[in-house]
Amino acid sequence: MNHKTIRRLEEFSFVLPALIMFMIFVAYPFLQGIPMSFTNWDGMSATRIFVGLKNYPMLFQDKNFVNATKNTLLFTILAMVFSNILGLLFAVMISKASKLNSLLRTCIFMPYCLSLVLSSYIWRYVYSDVFYDKFGIPSPLGSMTWVMYGLTVISVWRDAGYCMVVYIAAMQGVSEDYYEAADLEGATVWQKFRMITIPMIRPAITANLTLTLAWGMKVFDYPMAATAGGPGRASETLAMLIYNNLFIYYKAGYGQAIAVIFTVTIFILSAVVSRMLRAREVEL
Repeated sequence: MNHKTIRRLEEFSFVLPALIMFMIFVAYPFLQGIPMSFTNWDGMSATRIFVGLKNYPMLFQDKNFVNATKNTLLFTILAMVFSNILGLLFAVMISKASKLNSLLRTCIFMPYCLSLVLSSYIWRYVYSDVFYDKFGIPSPLGSMTWVMYGLTVISVWRDAGYCMVVYIAAMQGVSEDYYEAADLEGATVWQKFRMITIPMIRPAITANLTLTLAWGMKVFDYPMAATAGGPGRASETLAMLIYNNLFIYYKAGYGQAIAVIFTVTIFILSAVVSRMLRAREVEL
């Protein structure tokens, strides 16, 4: 066994524990659930009647599935865009080392240390007892039009700090020689940011966009804790729809069919976005 093979085995050993956990708690339950999606099992009885592919065409005729898909996509796009924009903006403003910047980084990153459920409870209080009681601004969580935007604010407040930390780490890895050369050429601040900073931190952009895309698509905690999917079904997401069918409506077979489509969609979207962004890195 040569040195290169030994090195690869050593590197793989670091990934192995996480891979084992993934296989036990994600891959195995998913594969086990695929046969269930071809039945009309209610999740309780011992009998499972095989219905073939019947559950899958029903998805696209189900107005609740369409509604949940729209809510999930809206939340994902808004959360992904604004978390990264704010994270990058914060990173640019406080990337230099100083005591004040260290304090600001801690304050901005701190919400990410809170659980999603706790973040939801905090903002539910802020919307109702601060915005409404103090300023007379109605809570968006009670509006069928604005509820998804209200939930997006919670996500951006929590995740922007994470994006900021990744961007700061990437910026600190950019050599000052590039900026000094640009100064000699008379480049403006915007030109240095656009032509040097952005291209050099593209790997960080790829990582953050891919992660926030996956987080947004599988959102469950925010609407469940803050609105329980309401008002009506205005904030019901795909993850909530799967949960409701599995455990509330006793339609385990149908719920599992949604879960299969949902999981495959997340995998494909994440892979496509990651591949497109990494292709941009190769062109540099």
